[in-house]
Amino acid sequence: MDSIDILKLIASVLALAVAIIGHEIMHGWVAYKLGDNTAKNAGRLSINPLIHIDLVGTIIVPATMYFLPILLGSDSGFLFGWAKPVPINMATVIRNAGYKGAMQVDLAGIVYNFTLAVFASMAIMSMAQPTVADSLVYVFVYLFVIKLLLINVVLGVFNLLPIPQFDGAHFVMHLALKYNINSVAEFFYKYERYGMIIVLVVLMTPLKDYLLILPVQTILSLLLS
Repeated sequence: MDSIDILKLIASVLALAVAIIGHEIMHGWVAYKLGDNTAKNAGRLSINPLIHIDLVGTIIVPATMYFLPILLGSDSGFLFGWAKPVPINMATVIRNAGYKGAMQVDLAGIVYNFTLAVFASMAIMSMAQPTVADSLVYVFVYLFVIKLLLINVVLGVFNLLPIPQFDGAHFVMHLALKYNINSVAEFFYKYERYGMIIVLVVLMTPLKDYLLILPVQTILSLLLS
């Protein structure tokens, strides 16, 4: 692994941390603004990465997705993962702000990811592509911004999918409850335990081409056009 590969790995890890930790903090921050102190009282509105690390989602899954393709003889994979969910008392949010407030909490992390992606795309378009004459610091910053763009778009798109346990499903569930379509909410409650199985099916089958890769490519094209 040469110096550029090491810089790519460090940039990827830092970009993933910024994306997933900020995503979770935003859920808790919006809930706090709507009267729920659960995340604040638990100290989970802090930017300290150590309190947000999830063994599986922050370490095992990203490491596997990055290094497994290398071990199989192909290019390095992309990083995907999640932080430890911020605790939220949704009943308090709904009592204070109704289902509209609950939906704001649901979308907070996704809005954060796409907002960060927009700023990253603006930064990329204002930067010159690194050359051999540039310092390693400039190369690292350029790589970091690229990874920040890609990872945030991937996370934003993935969390929009109505997969049980994920933000998209929570949004659809609260939207259904707002309009008294209880059968939809009951469906997501019933299958919430299978959320991670559905994620694995999506990532390991051609479904990812249509549900993840195509939307990500479309958004990246729009942001960099």
